[in-house]
Amino acid sequence: MRIRFLILLALIIGSPVFSQLRKAENVIVITLDGFRWQELFSGADSILIRDSVYTEDREQMIAQYWDASPELRRRKLLPFFWDVVAKKGSLFGNRLYGNQVSNANPHWFSYPGYNEIFTGYPDSAINSNDKIPNPHINVLEYIHKQEPFRNRVAAFSSWDVFPWILNEERSGVPVNSGFESSGFPDYVFAMLDGMQRTTYRPLGDGVRPDLLTFYMAFAYMKKFKPRVLFIGFDETDDLAHAGKYGPYLQAAAMTDRLIAELWSYIQGDPMYKDKTAIIITTDHGRGDRVKATWKDHGRKVPDAHEIWVAAMGPGMVSSGEMKANGRWTQSQIATTIARILGLNFQPGHPVALPMNELFTR
Repeated sequence: MRIRFLILLALIIGSPVFSQLRKAENVIVITLDGFRWQELFSGADSILIRDSVYTEDREQMIAQYWDASPELRRRKLLPFFWDVVAKKGSLFGNRLYGNQVSNANPHWFSYPGYNEIFTGYPDSAINSNDKIPNPHINVLEYIHKQEPFRNRVAAFSSWDVFPWILNEERSGVPVNSGFESSGFPDYVFAMLDGMQRTTYRPLGDGVRPDLLTFYMAFAYMKKFKPRVLFIGFDETDDLAHAGKYGPYLQAAAMTDRLIAELWSYIQGDPMYKDKTAIIITTDHGRGDRVKATWKDHGRKVPDAHEIWVAAMGPGMVSSGEMKANGRWTQSQIATTIARILGLNFQPGHPVALPMNELFTR
């Protein structure tokens, strides 16, 4: 009888239902600036990829990313999302099914969007991308002040405005941003710092190449083992603003490969394996209905409030691509990040409820 009981217990503990009940001990937050839900859920746009104004190397891009089937071309563009996240986690925001995620802030551009993601408060008074310290408590700051997470939270971003968005000075969360040096003397960081100093800067001095941002964050993760890590990618937005659809697709595909590399590392590290959740989203959408508006966003651009969220890890259900009618807002992400870790984000400003569908069917 005792042997039967132990076998039954082992089967229960190993089952997907039981594993979903476990709380994550670590969380990775990733953003792809201005990456549209249209490409996430349907792959390359049939009009833009064939338009010589926006896609100079059409033959190569069509060969690499095109298929008549939206399901196949989205997998060509983002295999990690569709081979891993869609099977192990949940993806919200495919408006073709009435599944809608939106900015709650009225501005539909970067600083207001990132403020909403991390503070849960769509403050209409935050209405520029200026380097102004954010007055609102953000969820990384809140987590950082909880004893199990003290000095175990870090942020890395390509865009150099994040030290102000996350209010690094007040929050105490280290934010390595733009072309900021790592500050660490060992070989790997010295090499990355050297690459930063000498690299070509196609997007100006305020935006570090996403590849460097990722490997700076990855090196930090391996060395210091943070329990909460934010990585903010940027190139999808800047390339879209420049009207370069082919490079926009390539930047998204590269980011997908980098996230896959990160996830592979997580699965092989005892501290992170089966204990780490990942949540991926964007700060704003882009135009859609008029072809030229895909480059832009902001409140004057229809559809620029349309975003998406993907998540997977312990403590969350695996619903795959969400196809039911539903509405969620960007302001729910902050409390969702906290809930993943079993915390209740309660700052001194209003916040939205978590995305509870991630935790219950």
